[in-house]
Amino acid sequence: MFKWWHVVADDERQRWTLDPFVSVGPLAFGVGPGEVSEALRGVTKEAQRHRLRRRANETVDVIEEGEYREFGLKLYYREERLAGIVVDALRGPQVYVEGVALVGQVPSVLEQWMLDRAEAREPDSELSYMDAGVPGSDSLGVVLDVQRAGDHLLTRPVFVPREALDDLPHFLPREAWSRC
Repeated sequence: MFKWWHVVADDERQRWTLDPFVSVGPLAFGVGPGEVSEALRGVTKEAQRHRLRRRANETVDVIEEGEYREFGLKLYYREERLAGIVVDALRGPQVYVEGVALVGQVPSVLEQWMLDRAEAREPDSELSYMDAGVPGSDSLGVVLDVQRAGDHLLTRPVFVPREALDDLPHFLPREAWSRC
């Protein structure tokens, strides 16, 4: 039987490290879809599924979104360059920064960690909040979005490159952000 809300334990997930604005595990911002597929070739047997879109007055489809559904990754491209990485709270790889796990965690606990971290920095330039009070770190390039897991919410981080901070809510398509 399919377990809709099954959350994979941290010790069963891939362990990745965040290099803010540069990479999340083996995925580097700014690379093309083929390079992403190559980087994940040894990590998952699943192939990247693409969503193509043809812009007005153009004759060529462009890749705007990639997905590794079973592995728990959703990828967003701008001009066919990796510009957003969303890690599924239930089954995606575990991403660490400064020794802290960011995926599938209790949102309030990670928000407190971000607040404590901001106290050692300039709080006005460290924290930002999206709709519904979803916190983000401007120095780490991550928004701690949420995802439902039965009756609970868990963190579903969205990682972005530095240029996204200029207009974070609109940098990625609306589908990138949760609706919880």
